[in-house]
Amino acid sequence: MSEAEQAPAPEVAAAILDALNNTDSNGTEALNATAKFVATPEGTALAYGSLVFMALLPIFFGALRSVTCSKSKELGENEFDSGFRNSADMPETITSRDAARFPIIASCTLFGLYLFFKVFSQEYINLLLSVYFFALGVLALSHTMSPLMSAVFPASIPNKQYQLLFTQGSGESKEEIVNYEFDTKNLVCLVISSVVGVWYLLKKHWIANNLFGLAFALNGVELLHLNNVSTGCILLGGLFVYDVFWVFGTNVMVTVAKSFEAPIKLVFPQDLLERGLEASNFAMLGLGDIVIPGIFIALLLRFDVSLNKNSRTYFYSSFLAYIFGLGLTIFVMHTFKHAQPALLYLVPACVGFPVIVALLKGELTEMFRYEETSPEDEAAKGDSESEKKDQ
Repeated sequence: MSEAEQAPAPEVAAAILDALNNTDSNGTEALNATAKFVATPEGTALAYGSLVFMALLPIFFGALRSVTCSKSKELGENEFDSGFRNSADMPETITSRDAARFPIIASCTLFGLYLFFKVFSQEYINLLLSVYFFALGVLALSHTMSPLMSAVFPASIPNKQYQLLFTQGSGESKEEIVNYEFDTKNLVCLVISSVVGVWYLLKKHWIANNLFGLAFALNGVELLHLNNVSTGCILLGGLFVYDVFWVFGTNVMVTVAKSFEAPIKLVFPQDLLERGLEASNFAMLGLGDIVIPGIFIALLLRFDVSLNKNSRTYFYSSFLAYIFGLGLTIFVMHTFKHAQPALLYLVPACVGFPVIVALLKGELTEMFRYEETSPEDEAAKGDSESEKKDQ
């Protein structure tokens, strides 16, 4: 089964995550081929059940938070429930052109990493990647924790406001390079996230890995927005082919996943019952198999909201479809003892179930007409309307 200011664009980061982990991390075969440990039925059930549960968390809560992001975008605000007030927290809209290029970017990234691991020392590459994902993970976990911190932060402690501003030039030519506004709550989140980050760097513990992985996945679902259902179908269809090709057609995915050390997958030990927190025989799920279907499910939730019918029919149908597809992936993998491209099962389920529901309700045309616009499109539209008024 198979991802800050100045950080890569969200869609690029998600492409990297998907490229690295989409499928090979289906189970323990990839990284534990030489292990002699044989998982018990109880341990296997616990591991895969936990992976499914962890996969559902960022999709469900990320989709809910994406609705808040979408409303903030429509109002032209840069403030979310998370407490951050920065342009980096605005959602990134994926267009049909982006969706069509996504599998190509992912394939180039994957093959490039494959060549890097073949040519250069794996140790030094993973050291650089660990530092890079440490920085991204701390910021992602801080953003994820902010709503919870806002709810539990003691009222007796003053919540002071801060701003980090870095500019270039002077006078009228002054240009903002970094402009972060934050408060005491955000600083507390950052400190806690940094402790988790140091724990991950020093120990590479699976719990620290999962905390970062969940944060990456939730942020991806929250901040990556498909502009319409057609774009979602293009994206999922392209990655469906990508996933099948790199898993069944080559050994590239297996080689990269075996060599790559970064919190871009969720893991759970199958020997937890025998060895406790020191367990090391992991079942794994790549973040690409969470984020990619997750952003489509989040789009359907926003479509539900746009209908103003106080129902979440399409969200729940796609959410249940995801559970079915992931369960089917695990079943096939466990039956045939071979890594499976999860999107082979997730894409037909997540797209097919909502489409069938829309056909039954007579809302298929309305579903495919639903459109979201990016902030850039809104700005261009506003400029165009202003020009017309001036004329």
